[in-house]
Amino acid sequence: MDERQALAAFGALSQETRLKIIRMLVVAGADGVSAGVMAENLGVSPSNISFHLKELERAGLITQQRESRSIIYSGNYEALGSLVRFLMEDCCAGHPEVCAPAAAVAACCAPTMEGKCQ
Repeated sequence: MDERQALAAFGALSQETRLKIIRMLVVAGADGVSAGVMAENLGVSPSNISFHLKELERAGLITQQRESRSIIYSGNYEALGSLVRFLMEDCCAGHPEVCAPAAAVAACCAPTMEGKCQ
């Protein structure tokens, strides 16, 4: 991830509803969540959720796929991981103990064969 992509991602995440959407999608995992369910859970209108989903998709942080008449949204884990790596690339400055707490959090969610976290 380059700086331009990181800025777009952080810009998209710097809004409360969009941050809540990302957190919801990360919890949902590969199964994803429909826009209607997200709108209901977040207490926002369908048009409002569509606006925020468009911004997150434009930043490359989410993906969508059609299932029957619904569109299911999922987190783009590759992009989210790249964003974390971007932040951590220059971390530590030769002192690995500085990054230990972040590494411990990342290690607690090792993917399983099914693509879900343990």
